[in-house]
Amino acid sequence: MNRILMIDDDVALTELVKDYLQLDGFAFDACHDGVTGLTQAQSQQHDLLLLDVMLPGMDGFSLLQQLRKTSNCPVLMLTARGDEIDRIVGLELGADDYLAKPFNPRELVARIKAIFRRIELVQQNKERQVTTITLHDLQLDSSSHQLTVQQQPVQLTATEFQLLDYLMRRAGQVISKEELSKQVLGRSLQLHDRSLDMHLSNIRRKLAKHSAQEYIQTLRGSGFRVVPEPESC
Repeated sequence: MNRILMIDDDVALTELVKDYLQLDGFAFDACHDGVTGLTQAQSQQHDLLLLDVMLPGMDGFSLLQQLRKTSNCPVLMLTARGDEIDRIVGLELGADDYLAKPFNPRELVARIKAIFRRIELVQQNKERQVTTITLHDLQLDSSSHQLTVQQQPVQLTATEFQLLDYLMRRAGQVISKEELSKQVLGRSLQLHDRSLDMHLSNIRRKLAKHSAQEYIQTLRGSGFRVVPEPESC
């Protein structure tokens, strides 16, 4: 049974979400301030966090920033409707997805299930695929969930790791945003949804700390591709 921690100061909302998630077979815990939430999140007793931005004691961004120093636990940010800045900042700090308030609880459950499907897919890939991919000076090991650039370790979130894994296994192919959204995020591409762009921007930023090489190309109007190895003569 997957256990979910919701960190939100809206007690009525957490009770509503609790009812929906427990009906779907999830275990559920909640806390209502940032400091307590960080302690609970760092206990490593939960499989996914629902994290509000506006929290007493410590805001959601600060909490996520502290959490990502020690944990890759999936995080779904809860943001104010129409506040795109909050969504961008959350993704930059390592959130796996976001949902704007007020939301339909059924959509929340669908987003949570999509995240767990991605995690399950990663586990399945470990069992049936070649676990280590080497390309240029990148080495990605899906069995240990590790990425190195020029032999230097790079920390990626679960979503970032799966995106890079999907692209590297198809090096040279142009992958559309729609395909990436369906195969990695587990949903059809939505209008004005910048999740993919932000996750890929995070990957590029992390890789750029170790190498000046461009690994991921954006082909405007077509999609993305990982630059293939040059063919030897």
